[in-house]
Amino acid sequence: MRVAVSGKSGCGNSTVSRLLARQLGLRLINFTFRDLAVEYGVSFAELHRRAAADPSIDRTLDRRQLAAAAAGDCVLGSRLAIWLLTDADLTVYLAGTPAVRARRIAAREGVPYATALATMNTRDAQDRGRYLALYDIDIDNYRHADLVLDTAALDQFQVAAAIVGALER
Repeated sequence: MRVAVSGKSGCGNSTVSRLLARQLGLRLINFTFRDLAVEYGVSFAELHRRAAADPSIDRTLDRRQLAAAAAGDCVLGSRLAIWLLTDADLTVYLAGTPAVRARRIAAREGVPYATALATMNTRDAQDRGRYLALYDIDIDNYRHADLVLDTAALDQFQVAAAIVGALER
């Protein structure tokens, strides 16, 4: 069983993917820009700046995720999982309003709400532009997902339970 989970920053993508993998007894693949930044020895912000000019950064991340997913049963949590893992048994998109996402990011990163909102909006626009240019993927168009959940109204446990329920059906 392979489950693909995508969503923008602050939607609970990593948290829900981790919970889901644990509940289902599946491998978790959630290699992110944060992980790649550590590997490259640069800040998260610096890696994003570099990615804007160097498409190989996104391609490296995506290729590594898909190679890991090819090994079998897993939960793949990433911005592009539902677009790239084309043979997933279930594709899930986690949605949330910008206000809720920014509040979560502010709490997680210990920054003021206004800072989190501005940074998040900039990142969303940059991500969308990069993915359109690289793969012709519009991350604002997720209608093809098997399941779309509004994480503003649910906590991470409810989201994971809804995904498990969808798999059982």
